[in-house]
Amino acid sequence: MSATNRGVEQHEQIMRASRAYADTNADGGASKLPQRELFVLTCMDARVDPLRILGLDLGDAHVVRNAGGRVTSDVMRSLVLSSALLGTRHVAVIHHTDCGLQASSDAQIHEQLRERGVDVRDMMIGTFDDVDASVHDDVARLAGDPLIGASATVSGYVYDVDTCELRAVGDPTA
Repeated sequence: MSATNRGVEQHEQIMRASRAYADTNADGGASKLPQRELFVLTCMDARVDPLRILGLDLGDAHVVRNAGGRVTSDVMRSLVLSSALLGTRHVAVIHHTDCGLQASSDAQIHEQLRERGVDVRDMMIGTFDDVDASVHDDVARLAGDPLIGASATVSGYVYDVDTCELRAVGDPTA
């Protein structure tokens, strides 16, 4: 099957799912304010489902996902807006086991991307060796930021993709 045909098939699946969702949720009703005053930063890995893992419903939290669940400038922008304008008071940073950014280096991934013709320039990748240390680093960065740390608690977690269990990393009241 060609890439074009796969794209058309993917589009059709997306539209069918959207129609089914709209049919069962026609009233919408969720507030733009996170009802649990929670901001979740986690990885884009398809095995990580933050709403189910945390027992959240639509409207409970703002969820930002990126490669590795790392703190980037765009995460900071989103979190500042969420906390300053929309009432976020708690931040959960969730990394996971068996992450594609673990046990590699930014330089190695930059090289792989260059080989595929991607101009990476100074793109921050955010690789790490130790998942607990990566969580600790991101929690410390957020808690130490004057725009974030003064208005929100920041907690860190590691999700185990094999056992589906979440465990706290560090002091959950930072």
